[in-house]
Amino acid sequence: MAVPAGAFQTAQAVGNREDLEDVFYDISPLETPFTTMASRGKATGVFHEWQTDALASAATNRQIEGDDAANGTSTPSVRLGNYVQTSSKFAIVTDVQNAVKKAGRNDEMSYQISKRLGELKRDMELALTQNQASSAGSGSVARSSAGAESWITQYTSLGTGTAQTTPGFATGLVSAPTDSTVTGAFVVGALKTMSATAWTAGGNPGIIMVGGSQKQVASGFAGIATIYREAGKSAKGTAIVGAADLYISDFGEHRIVPNRFSRNRTALILDMDYWCVEYLTPVKQQEIARIGTAEKRLVTVNFTLASRNHAASAKVVDLT
Repeated sequence: MAVPAGAFQTAQAVGNREDLEDVFYDISPLETPFTTMASRGKATGVFHEWQTDALASAATNRQIEGDDAANGTSTPSVRLGNYVQTSSKFAIVTDVQNAVKKAGRNDEMSYQISKRLGELKRDMELALTQNQASSAGSGSVARSSAGAESWITQYTSLGTGTAQTTPGFATGLVSAPTDSTVTGAFVVGALKTMSATAWTAGGNPGIIMVGGSQKQVASGFAGIATIYREAGKSAKGTAIVGAADLYISDFGEHRIVPNRFSRNRTALILDMDYWCVEYLTPVKQQEIARIGTAEKRLVTVNFTLASRNHAASAKVVDLT
């Protein structure tokens, strides 16, 4: 059929209202498992310190009745520290943009601040889990807080080539690990070995934190607790579980936790009782002085990671 002569079509119209949904669809992940599971503390300076100590190794202890006490040997505690890192986000919105009618939000600055808060949360998780070194900074260089991967010195490498090293804490600083030039596949034997190492040192590492691809590898390990479970109330029968959330070793149960922000080439075997995020100042926002027709806000946080005893954790490094 032909279009009738003189028919007014949408292509000609200039007054039709736009069809724009009043909602945003954002899939950016906000899960920060390390930050969530770590304890929270208070720093009072830009270099936050704590102490570790250990008992003497168990030994045969038999004394003659009535014998004089021998001189004992005391060992000093170990003093550790990490620098406070400043992280910030900015939002600048013009007065005109705030005034116009918008879709999906009423106030532009409020919406932008909510985004910056989520971004700052993700940046913190990245810093806390990665192989970042600590740094005192300077007038032109920002301070940095050493991440968990840099703190943990008990490890096994599945790579080859240049040997992996983790210097750990020395002379007031935590150096970044060096990676092997060639990686290797994640295997259950390495996980068992490092779980035993952390347990022998006195830890109870209940968390295995890995990236997405290593989570899939770990789901195939022998020692997975359950591969079947009852389906939900609305379903009937039994569901086959295609992912492992719980690994059982000789040293207890370990939750396998995927983390989008930790390095995929490293599996962290963590006793979360010994990790604490220390805040010099909490996350806060403040208005910056105007110099024109735009509103400015700063969102900032000052934090550091306290590895209260890194021997309670371990890692498997240089994974494919």
